[in-house]
Amino acid sequence: MIPAINASNIYSTLGSSSSLVPLAIKDIANSIGLTAGSYITGDLLEGKDRFIDEFGTQALWLFGIPAYKKLIDISLYKALKIDPKFDVRNLSRKEILDKSFEYADKSVKESIRKASENPKFSKNLFYAKFGISTLLTIASYIGLTRYKQQQTKKAAEREILAEMSKKQADYSYNTLSSKAFNGFGQNKGKNVSFTGKFQQFMFDPVKNLMILDGAITSERLCDSRNRQERLGYTVKEGSFWIFMYLASKPIKNFLEKHFEKKHNKPIDLDSRVIECDELFNALKSGEMKSSFKKVLNINSDLKLLEFIHNNPDDFTVKMAKKSDIIKVLKNASQKDNTDYRSFIDFEDFKNLAKKLEKLQNLYSQQKETPEIFLNAVKKLKRKSVWINMGICVGALGVLAPAIMVLLRKLDKNDKGFQVKEDIKKQLSFNGKI
Repeated sequence: MIPAINASNIYSTLGSSSSLVPLAIKDIANSIGLTAGSYITGDLLEGKDRFIDEFGTQALWLFGIPAYKKLIDISLYKALKIDPKFDVRNLSRKEILDKSFEYADKSVKESIRKASENPKFSKNLFYAKFGISTLLTIASYIGLTRYKQQQTKKAAEREILAEMSKKQADYSYNTLSSKAFNGFGQNKGKNVSFTGKFQQFMFDPVKNLMILDGAITSERLCDSRNRQERLGYTVKEGSFWIFMYLASKPIKNFLEKHFEKKHNKPIDLDSRVIECDELFNALKSGEMKSSFKKVLNINSDLKLLEFIHNNPDDFTVKMAKKSDIIKVLKNASQKDNTDYRSFIDFEDFKNLAKKLEKLQNLYSQQKETPEIFLNAVKKLKRKSVWINMGICVGALGVLAPAIMVLLRKLDKNDKGFQVKEDIKKQLSFNGKI
């Protein structure tokens, strides 16, 4: 189901550390900047080489793993009659799994039962899907790189041979002209030149890409065609890792703490919660306070699960569903529409209650109406999202390409597209020019 396009979903997506959309925006800016930089420092051939490298890699990077996973879902999983939407992390929580089966809507009970009948098989099947889809994407990228290098080589050879042919023709013409018109003072023509932290990487789509990027970065640095390309990739890949993965969360945390300290407004909730009308009503009526107190007083995951099932209209439960901490079924036949095939992170659920408590406490310290208070929170949240995206997009789309152009300009030995120069030397060595 495609979520509705509205302010809450837009800001939630742009501010999410698990969404591919912010990564896509950053990567597009990076690819445009680097391609433009290649046209500036090199020529049409270098720009084309960079374009294929950046945008071809981008397509595989964003869609490769999801596409291969989907292919495995509709082939292998379907043949084995295993539901790919069942999260195998549930198999490690026996009590939770049993209670989830009891609570589950009839539309997904069979999926849970089938996947949990042979837990070892279900886990191995998931691991295989993860491994195969990642390896196939890496193989596709290597194939694209080989194709790009081959096409660039062929195009460079054609250009070089055409240039040499033209120079020879110009030389012959100028030589004849100089002899015929020598008495008229003509000049001679000149030639012009699952377990532990690794589990996060399997279930988080963004961390899936980090594994893929590790392979891409290694391949680019190890398989660089010359020093010029290796230096460019060092700057590109270094800035990419910093501003695509490492900097975004610290920037987000800094902005949240800064705005909270400066304005006394908490903005660490998901935008889908901050932007919704229910938050205003719950804050005004006291429903929110009553809700998060109940959740924070529960001291076990099993009791939290029971609370979620028995209280589908509870405010914290509804906000957890709104922000995807709890996944829901589109057409559930019962009041509790929780999708019990998915993995519920009870720590995230309790953290949501703690954030609501902080919101309530900071609101209570100020002499503002709920409307004024929440409007200020909403504006600060939006501002933080744009600042974060702006810093990362600016660094990847402007700063990194500018550094690469500057390094090329400062290099006195840089004579343009080094790959083309290397191919020219090879053609000369082989006696073709």
